[in-house]
Amino acid sequence: MPGPVFLWDSMRKLKVDLHTHTGEDPRDVVHYNALSLIDKAALLGYDAIAITNHDWVTDDDHILSYALERDILLIPGMEATLSGKHVVILNPTQGDNFPERTLDQLPELVRDNSLVFAPHPFFPQRKSLKGCCLEYISSFHAVEFSHFYTRHINFNKKAVKTAEAHSLPLIGTSDCHTLWEFGTTFTLVEADRNTDSIIESIKQGRTELVTSPLTSWQMVYILSKLSEIKFFQILPGLKPRSPHPHPHGDSHS
Repeated sequence: MPGPVFLWDSMRKLKVDLHTHTGEDPRDVVHYNALSLIDKAALLGYDAIAITNHDWVTDDDHILSYALERDILLIPGMEATLSGKHVVILNPTQGDNFPERTLDQLPELVRDNSLVFAPHPFFPQRKSLKGCCLEYISSFHAVEFSHFYTRHINFNKKAVKTAEAHSLPLIGTSDCHTLWEFGTTFTLVEADRNTDSIIESIKQGRTELVTSPLTSWQMVYILSKLSEIKFFQILPGLKPRSPHPHPHGDSHS
């Protein structure tokens, strides 16, 4: 007698990266735009990506149609700054986070078919969640495993333990600020190729982390690029900035 047939038996594993940045980011200086990232995603065989620029959903009609033409599902999202800490929200209720909210106001940005995860939660940087990750752990659906590590230096270890302790899935991402970072770490999600299915599958833990450590030279190169970003941020007239009102209003489906 045949065994039970589950809905996900017919689903395939989708290659996704749910934490990326592009030149449209209102906070960081990134030297490629969303179209270039979409081209790279198509080249590397991705099924879906989320452009999670800081406090701003990047999904105008031209970008959406460009992704569709290249068979890339673009999931709306942002890396929101809440109480000075970073939180990634996919399919948020708002198109931006200006002015910045607090962690206690996170529910204002989330609905039933949103996904909230903790990016680089225990990395030694000011905007990492650190202790707030545990304080607000009930608000998260997943924990990020960042591409930024080597065989000898790995700040993801505590994130892995936290995910295991709270039965949360790990999401592998590139958090790319340069194009070559994209593709170093990603997630396979067993889902249909639409936003709701991907988000629901992640919540149910139907994910697989795919990653390999950076070399020491690659880590040094990334650090140099991040230093360059911080330098440009302090120049007069450059970022950070608050973008114009979101073209799609407050709602994303």
